[in-house]
Amino acid sequence: MKISSKNKYSGKSSKEFKKNSSSNFFSKNTNSSRRNNSSLSNSSRNRSTNNLNESDKNKTDFSTFKRRNPTNRSNIKVSNKNSDFYQEPSNKRNFDDWIWGKHSVFEALINQRAINRIWCTSEIFSSEKFYILLKDLKLKGVLIEEVSWNRISQLTLGASHQGVALQLACSNTISLEKLIDFSKKNSRNPIILALDGITDPHNVGAIIRSAEAFDCKGIIIPQRRSAGLTGTVAKVAAGALEHLHVTRVVNLNRSLEELKKNGFLIVGLSGDGQLSISNFCENTPLVVVIGAEDKGISLLTQKKCDFLLNIPLKGKTSSLNASVAAAISLFHLTSK
Repeated sequence: MKISSKNKYSGKSSKEFKKNSSSNFFSKNTNSSRRNNSSLSNSSRNRSTNNLNESDKNKTDFSTFKRRNPTNRSNIKVSNKNSDFYQEPSNKRNFDDWIWGKHSVFEALINQRAINRIWCTSEIFSSEKFYILLKDLKLKGVLIEEVSWNRISQLTLGASHQGVALQLACSNTISLEKLIDFSKKNSRNPIILALDGITDPHNVGAIIRSAEAFDCKGIIIPQRRSAGLTGTVAKVAAGALEHLHVTRVVNLNRSLEELKKNGFLIVGLSGDGQLSISNFCENTPLVVVIGAEDKGISLLTQKKCDFLLNIPLKGKTSSLNASVAAAISLFHLTSK
């Protein structure tokens, strides 16, 4: 008796039935897994989208917070200069040549350090410890300013200054009398430069460099309305400051009168001068006065001059830089 291999329900063999049923089972599972994966991917996309939206929302809220709270910007570091919240770093004062505090300043004074400028309160200036030292320095041409306590705090950016601060100079100065004696002993027709109102330290440094190169015997700088012997001046002078005598004077016009009494001829450089420097032929000790670029020599100082010389210009440029004018004039005056 033969047993039929076909299934009585489907008319198919048992092997075919198992094969079809297993293939249908796996295909159903595959489709369901695809649907599950697609649903998972959709949900993950939704979650990631929600996360991005939350991130954008947080960024918006944070930027809104920064705009509404400008006082908190200093705690936020933003490197992008185009940002609304970028702030340029503040320029801090260079204190390498500054000294403050009673004891530190007093030691600098008694050791005769080269000093450019001193700020002190009236109590410090009139005190028994400082009065004589400060008075002697003032006579030597050091600029001493009596200011308020708050002003010194502002200059030193809130340091513990005890009412006094000073700025060191890059070179020692000598008195006008010593400059006159030195110049006459070392040259038959010495030349001395006098600066009137030149406040740019780069110009002062360049003038000092030219003056030493053309063998000037010294340079006169007023206490006020002029750049002092700061680090910038020394750097631009490129070492010339070590070989040139400098005199700081309280009053430039009185100093010019003193130089006249000692046989010096006073000449000033001016664009309105009636005599060309190329036609100036005086062989005598000279003081060459150089004024600021914007204002030139002051009217009162012009009256003290024996001659006002001009540098003839051939181009369309109507004036020269103060340091360039000084170099050209010294070349003409020393080449004769």
